[in-house]
Amino acid sequence: MSTSPVSPLPDWARSLGQAPHSGRFREFPEAFQVEEQMSFTPEGEGEHLWLHCEKRNLSTAQLIRHLSHQLEVATKDIGVSGLKDHTALTRQWVSVALTGRPTPSGLAEQVEMEGLTLLSFGRHPRKLRRGVHRANRFALYVTGEAVAEGSLEARWHELAAHGVPNYFGPQRFGHQGSNLTRARALMARGWKKKQDRDGFLLSSARSFLFNQVLSARIEQGNWASGLEGDVFNLEGSASQFAGEALDDALRTRLTALDIHPTGPLWGRGDSGVGGEALALERAVAERESSLAAGIEKTGAAPMRRPLRLCLQSPELEYEGEGLWLRFSLARGGFATAVLRELFQHPAL
Repeated sequence: MSTSPVSPLPDWARSLGQAPHSGRFREFPEAFQVEEQMSFTPEGEGEHLWLHCEKRNLSTAQLIRHLSHQLEVATKDIGVSGLKDHTALTRQWVSVALTGRPTPSGLAEQVEMEGLTLLSFGRHPRKLRRGVHRANRFALYVTGEAVAEGSLEARWHELAAHGVPNYFGPQRFGHQGSNLTRARALMARGWKKKQDRDGFLLSSARSFLFNQVLSARIEQGNWASGLEGDVFNLEGSASQFAGEALDDALRTRLTALDIHPTGPLWGRGDSGVGGEALALERAVAERESSLAAGIEKTGAAPMRRPLRLCLQSPELEYEGEGLWLRFSLARGGFATAVLRELFQHPAL
């Protein structure tokens, strides 16, 4: 009798504990909707054509290959701000370098296909770069026991009031954690760019260590309240600062969700953290010494990521046998990190 492969990913700690009931999500593409929120729009002129696309059951990689073929440009000349889900209804911007070329007169007819609709377009002087969107707006339809029994709504209000653990979602680690497995093997051999051209395996390794630190801090009860030596992130900003002492002023700001403790995106050098926070992170790295050392040998610079996410403009609306959850997350946030706090599901 065959058995399913065991994922190398731990069942990381939840801030609200294990949810008492199961739930279902992404039962059809429209039940998982994502829209990029940008802080600017195309200027109207320039060498790059920006396309605002709606896609259904289509990955961002498939979208790039399609536009490359239809507009006769190399994939390297196509830019996106983020990778969006395949089994979903998503809206995102894509830029295409059309140096010296006009915008095609029948653009919609040229690029649209089953599952792809062109919403708008405009010229811009620069290529769209990764991570420039401000946030993602989600609309998720959820059904199942957690909805029927009412446990989901109560947990939802807790998250809206106190924030969500900012875990990297399972998609970062590949199917059944395959990216992490490959990353461990590559780090053990010695990481080489030619074996990880897009950096996905390196990213998977760094994401894993971050999740390990976050889980340890949830278990200790200080993931949101702070530790001596923490580096803090200002809500809604990339601004970070080191808190030398965890005083009443910092505690008040933490309670108000104005600032958040951060965790490590592991790398070579000083990440700015100290005291108890540094001791915890070093303890996690020692338990994953091969992975941490492998990351350092790549020369990756250390970075910090908030341990906590805020649900921006959260809404809950019942419809039929389920309910809609609508919220925005700052770029880099995973909707699956929200859902795993609300109900049980094997994919979470």
